[in-house]
Amino acid sequence: MTRKRPTIHDVAEASGVSRGTVSRVLNGKANVSLSAEAAVRRAVAETGYVVNRAARSLKTSRTGSIVMVLSEPQERLFEDPNFSVLMRVATNQLADRDMSLVLMIAGDDGGRDRVARYLRGGHADGALLISTHAGDPLLDEIERAGVPAVALGAVLGRESVIPYAAADERGGARAMAEYLVEQGRRKIGMITGPLDTPGGSLRLEGFTSVLGRKAGKQMVVHSDYTQAGGEAAMHRLLENVPDLDAVFVASDLMAAGALQALHAAGRRVPEDVAVGGFDDSAIASATRPALTTVRQPLAKVAEETVRLLLALLEDEEVEPVILPTKLIIRDSA
Repeated sequence: MTRKRPTIHDVAEASGVSRGTVSRVLNGKANVSLSAEAAVRRAVAETGYVVNRAARSLKTSRTGSIVMVLSEPQERLFEDPNFSVLMRVATNQLADRDMSLVLMIAGDDGGRDRVARYLRGGHADGALLISTHAGDPLLDEIERAGVPAVALGAVLGRESVIPYAAADERGGARAMAEYLVEQGRRKIGMITGPLDTPGGSLRLEGFTSVLGRKAGKQMVVHSDYTQAGGEAAMHRLLENVPDLDAVFVASDLMAAGALQALHAAGRRVPEDVAVGGFDDSAIASATRPALTTVRQPLAKVAEETVRLLLALLEDEEVEPVILPTKLIIRDSA
């Protein structure tokens, strides 16, 4: 004979609390005493109770899953260490609520169509938007699907519509520009990210707020957040400004490419050209020389993004969250 599968009644009996209290604990509700929660957790372990997700879904119209939508080409997922941080934090945070994370790539029309069909099919309770570009047609599809969505970093043009958590992009860039000026650098260029992303637009704003007219068109080159893109942009910047003595690069990954270009051009760092990055990712301490950069609290930003989405799912009102950055001085500047 097979052993009867434990039920919520068994957990309630073993813990000495009501079924309602057990349900509130299992659903992550806040109005439960610490002693009752501990008793329920202990009873779950002792009885071997497992939540019947299918039954819960039928009862609550919830799937128990969140889709993380990365609006970049698939290769970026493996090249940029920031994305692994985001996935790890979001997965762990959702696991605490007995929810799962589904990653979908929306870097082209085919990817966007797949995400739209997935959401229209009701397969996810909400969406975490990562590296979303202004004007992305997927945003309209998400709105039509009626799926709650929160962005990591503001979605330009929809800041008042899509809640978000972010680092202080503008302030961090301003701090780096001020530091390079204080170091006596006079010909300071910048390599930006795509200007239809907050990291591209706001970091450029922070830079130009310090440099003013000195940040002319020839001093600024746009790139794509990849290492190869940073290397190519650095070569273009050197062609534009042969006597360049400093560069602010809007991501550590692009800065690693910029360092390669400077080495190939025979420029010493920081003696000839000081280099500053943004992120303080694992790459920053691995480059030679180690990268002076702006630290954004990426793990905390990811935590806040998930928290905002979970609050939306409970019909709570949410406000954007902007966290401070910090200048980290190493050997490159």
